[in-house]
Amino acid sequence: MATIRKKAWPELFELVKTGKKNFDLRLADFDVQEGDTLILEEWDPETEKYTGRILEKTVKYVMAFNLNDFGQKQNIEEKGLYIIQL
Repeated sequence: MATIRKKAWPELFELVKTGKKNFDLRLADFDVQEGDTLILEEWDPETEKYTGRILEKTVKYVMAFNLNDFGQKQNIEEKGLYIIQL
């Protein structure tokens, strides 16, 4: 299992910390698999420094896709995506 460190902006960090947000949307520019440890390090974009707050989460599920996997690239580029937590 791998340990992966990623920046998290304060608002999103707090939502994960409180349990309201239990997912993460990231550019797929790194390898991640179920069972890996994701370490979120709170990053303040105003000061461009880490705050020192850290969350450690276990990756439960990974869904990777390209924009045109569903034949919707143009629509996605125009309208964006929703991630709906159920």
